Amino acid sequence: MKPITFVIPSRNNLEFLQLAYQSIKNLEGDHEILVLNDASTDGTQEWIKSVNDPKLITYHNEGPDRIGIVGMFDKGIEMATTDIIMAFHADMVAAPNLDKYILKHLKKDTVVSATRVEPPLHPDGPEKMLMDFGVEAEDFNYDKFCNWVNNDYKPKHNTLVTEGIFAPWCMYKEDFLAVGGHDELFAPQSKEDSDLFNRFIQSGYKVLQTWEGLVYHFTSRGSRFNKHAGGSAGNDSKEWQYTNHKNTRNFIRKWGHFVKHDPLMKPVIPPKYDVAFKVTNNNVELLKFLEPWCSVYYGDGVGMQYDFYIQTEQPNTIINLKDKIKPNDSTLHDFNHGVVVEIDGKTFNQQDADFIQVLSEVIEEGGEIGEFELGSMRIFINDLKTKTYGV
Repeated sequence: MKPITFVIPSRNNLEFLQLAYQSIKNLEGDHEILVLNDASTDGTQEWIKSVNDPKLITYHNEGPDRIGIVGMFDKGIEMATTDIIMAFHADMVAAPNLDKYILKHLKKDTVVSATRVEPPLHPDGPEKMLMDFGVEAEDFNYDKFCNWVNNDYKPKHNTLVTEGIFAPWCMYKEDFLAVGGHDELFAPQSKEDSDLFNRFIQSGYKVLQTWEGLVYHFTSRGSRFNKHAGGSAGNDSKEWQYTNHKNTRNFIRKWGHFVKHDPLMKPVIPPKYDVAFKVTNNNVELLKFLEPWCSVYYGDGVGMQYDFYIQTEQPNTIINLKDKIKPNDSTLHDFNHGVVVEIDGKTFNQQDADFIQVLSEVIEEGGEIGEFELGSMRIFINDLKTKTYGV
């Protein structure tokens, strides 16, 4: 069996991390476990030092500030000494033969995900199994879980392989490095995985889910439900609420749409056009809503409006907003963009806002150079060149 490096970032997840570690050690293969301790204060580092295991490789961010999943996953994958890496979360437990069933489908230019078995903290979906073996680490019965996997588990579908991607996912290390790893735009976490998965698809990689290889996933213990970050099982931490809101806007800035996927979690990627907004009767609230959805925002009004928005929003993104937000002045700009949308702040309404959020799909469906009205807006299509981020 080919060895895998299980890359596990962890921040204040010791009780879950211990379960994850032991479940991987219980697998048949002689695998490497790489734990990246991200400024934990719950005894994680002391536990790591107590483990006498030559196959346990560690990296310690002493803090006090965390690095986050974006930096930690990439650091770990670079450190991995095997050809195959698996992005594994600290709140996951490997079922028997997980490695066998993952490697069964792994090839070059392919990403293989395991099937998640989760307690009912999130709604059910066609890509996972809801089965309660414990919400907290102290409630979990590993033997009971393994017995269910070996004797009672039945896949949801009439096939053992579907197309989709989510953690835990496994691939060849060189394939991961070829797409450039995670994007620092999404540091420390939230939407970083959706961005990466889009780039896997744009690079031509196959994304497969095995329904034979399973993990038990306690769900969202890195930040969203992390008790050390102010959350609890089923209750979002303020830390996660902030980063999720911030990086939802960053995802729109980069891709031009919300995260999209089919029911089995295969990414759906609408085209990204060069879209400029020309806004009259501008105001700060309109600027705040519209800015992520365009390449350049040309607005009229007092310069202080732009300065206030940039000062408050710039800390939330590495994209230079001063280069993106410009005066709506034809003496300064030629408005040379693939798509130009004329918007009047006095007539802009909820229907227009809804249209903005699906504008790329509207343009793709039309597929023609020209101009047309959409709600109260005027759309000018000059070219249909699109942006891709794959290699």
